[in-house]
Amino acid sequence: MARAARPPAPEPLLQGLAPLVGVHTRVLVLGSFPGVASLRAQQYYGHPQNQFWRLLAALWPQQPMPGPQDYAGRCAWVLARGLGIWDVYAACLREGSLDTNIRNARLNDFAGLRARLPQLAAIAHNGGESFSRARRVREGMGLAPDSPIASLRLPSTSPANASWSFARKCAAWEQAFTQYGLL
Repeated sequence: MARAARPPAPEPLLQGLAPLVGVHTRVLVLGSFPGVASLRAQQYYGHPQNQFWRLLAALWPQQPMPGPQDYAGRCAWVLARGLGIWDVYAACLREGSLDTNIRNARLNDFAGLRARLPQLAAIAHNGGESFSRARRVREGMGLAPDSPIASLRLPSTSPANASWSFARKCAAWEQAFTQYGLL
């Protein structure tokens, strides 16, 4: 008598990073989920070709950002500017780093985060996948549809977003940050 084949073990979910926020966070930048390089380094926007850190440095040229070797310094620099960083998804399955490969995603605990952000004025979604979950993020934070806290769609800083030039991305991010008093 042949034994029944066992079903394959489920793939373990990849786990995201903890939020980088402070009580002075006015704009929360939400990505979708860290890429392979970021997870490996345990750092937001850890892929050297992601334009996130370069873009922020361009927006505040008079206040030099610590280099890539000083991630803790970069985190403090971001917080000092009223920014926070997190992702829409806490965990997911994904092969590679593309958002299109995200499966079985679990949302982050936005209700718990909202209580830690008394000055929050806007949620800036870094790319389309993040923005596609804007309504669920707002619901998770307990924000009414008429809440003054805005949800913004910003062009992705990912190297996969080659349709936008660096200058065009900077202009869009600058407009958003200026509107909320960060620049």
